[in-house]
Amino acid sequence: MKLGILGAGQLGRMLAQAAAQIGVECRFLAPPGETCVQGLGELLQGDLSDDLLLTRFAQGLDAVTYEWENVPAAAVERLSRLVPVRPGARSLRCAQDRVHEKQFFRGCGLAVQAFAPVDAPRDFVPALAGVPLPAMLKTRRMGYDGKGQARIDKPDDLPAAFERLGSVPCILEAFVSFESEISLLGVRAVNAEGREEMRLWSPCRNEHRRGILDRTVSPAVDLPEESLARACAGMAATLSGLDHEGVLCIEFFVSRGRLIANEMAPRVHNSGHWTIEGSQTSQFENHVRAALRMPLGPTESSGVSVLRNLVGDVPVPDATLPASVRLHLYGKSPKVGRKLGHLTAVAQRESDAMSAAQAAFAALNGQPASARG
Repeated sequence: MKLGILGAGQLGRMLAQAAAQIGVECRFLAPPGETCVQGLGELLQGDLSDDLLLTRFAQGLDAVTYEWENVPAAAVERLSRLVPVRPGARSLRCAQDRVHEKQFFRGCGLAVQAFAPVDAPRDFVPALAGVPLPAMLKTRRMGYDGKGQARIDKPDDLPAAFERLGSVPCILEAFVSFESEISLLGVRAVNAEGREEMRLWSPCRNEHRRGILDRTVSPAVDLPEESLARACAGMAATLSGLDHEGVLCIEFFVSRGRLIANEMAPRVHNSGHWTIEGSQTSQFENHVRAALRMPLGPTESSGVSVLRNLVGDVPVPDATLPASVRLHLYGKSPKVGRKLGHLTAVAQRESDAMSAAQAAFAALNGQPASARG
C-alpha cells in the first residue's frame, strides 16, 4: 500500500518510519524549504494550491493524510476528489479556527473556559462583558507553540494587543489558573463495513518552557477520576462527531479538579512521541493504519515514559546515554525555538524514567549529570 503525506517535517518523518515497519510506502508533498524525510519516500515540493501538482501527488496512492494542522483545507478538499484523505477536511477546518473549536468541544460535552470572538474593534465591548479578566487574546487561526497570543489584564490592554497581533480575527479566552496540563490522544478507524474502532493512550502530563513542550510524562497520575472519564467521553464524541479517521490530540488544563479543554490537533502530536517506545502500538503506526483502514493495534503502555524535547541547540554527538533511553534526531538545522529531536526513557517507576531522561538530557547538552535540564 502507498500513503501520501502532506508535510515533510519531523511528524512526517516519524509517520514514514512507522509506515515502513508495516510494509507501507510513502510519498510526501510539502511547500518549498527544509524537510526531514530524506530517504523515506518520494518528495514533491511546491504550491499546495497547484492542481497539477496535487494530481501528480495523488496518482497511485491508496490514501492521503497530513502531518500539520495548518495545511490549506482547500488542498485537502481538492485531493479528496482524487483519493481518500484521512482525517478529512472537517477535522482540519475545526482545528484551524479556535472559536469553532471551542464551540465544537462544548457540543461534545467537554468543559471549556469562557470565550468570545474578537474579529474587529466593534467586538471589544461585548467580548469584555462576557469574558472575565485576566484573559488571553489569541489569533483564531495559525499560532502554535505560544505564538499569536497576548495576555489581557485590563480592558485598555485589548486594543493594543489586537493591533499587535495584526488586527486579524481573534478569540478572547478567560485565563485559567491551572495546576497542570495534560493531553489525551485517541485514534479512530473505520473498517470496510463502516464500523468504527476507537482506542485511547494513557493520559500525558505536560510541562512547557517558553511556550514549547519541554517534558511529557505518561501515564499522568492523580487525575480526578470523574473529570478524566468525562474527558475520555468527550474525546470519543469529538472523534465520532468529526468523522475523524486517524489520531487526534486534545490538550486540557487541570483546574480545581476539572479538565478544561484548551485545544486540539487533528494529527499525531508531540506529546505522544513517547508511544514509539512506551506503547504497544505508537501513535504513528495507528495513524497510518487508520488512514489506510487497516485494523488498529493495542495502545496499552509498557511502563512509565518520560519524554524530553531537544530545542534550539545541536546535541553533543558522542554523548553516552542510559540504556533505557532512545534518542530521535530529526535532521534539522539548529534555530532558536526549533525542535531538533526528542528522547524517551521508559521504566516501571516514574522516578527511574525521570532520572534516566534527565541524565540523557544533561549528557546531550554537555552538562554535568546533576544539572537540571
